[in-house]
Amino acid sequence: MVAWWAIAAAVLAADQLTKAWITIRLELGDVWPVVPGFFDLVHWRNTGAAWGMFQGLNALLIVVSVAVLVALVVWREKFHWERRGARVATALWVGGITGNLVDRVRLGAVVDFLDFYIGRWHWPAFNVADSAICVGVVLYVLSTWRVAEKPGNAQIG
Repeated sequence: MVAWWAIAAAVLAADQLTKAWITIRLELGDVWPVVPGFFDLVHWRNTGAAWGMFQGLNALLIVVSVAVLVALVVWREKFHWERRGARVATALWVGGITGNLVDRVRLGAVVDFLDFYIGRWHWPAFNVADSAICVGVVLYVLSTWRVAEKPGNAQIG
């Protein structure tokens, strides 16, 4: 099994490499249609959190990111660490949070570049780090749900 920190490092590397490619390829605000009417590569900056919440609170989001990273690393074994899915989920969170944290510290905003849409409806633009965090959440829920479903495991609630 690959060590959890290697997965986190791979996510961080993929995130930063794709963001570097976008910033070299596209000027800030540029749009590059990939599948017209459905998917564009863009170069946007987000000074907030997911879905544009907390715009302009970059310093606070840096502090929160560092606190969450410290908590995840220090207390990782409390998150159903015996389950492979939970270990991978934690690694995805650490890699994703670190990727966006690097942007916040270095640029004052997170680089977003994946833009999916249908007509005028756009899913908020996102990046590799955001994807890793979301996949990690789903994986964690599924892996811990399976733990609770097994006979002999205590049910919460």
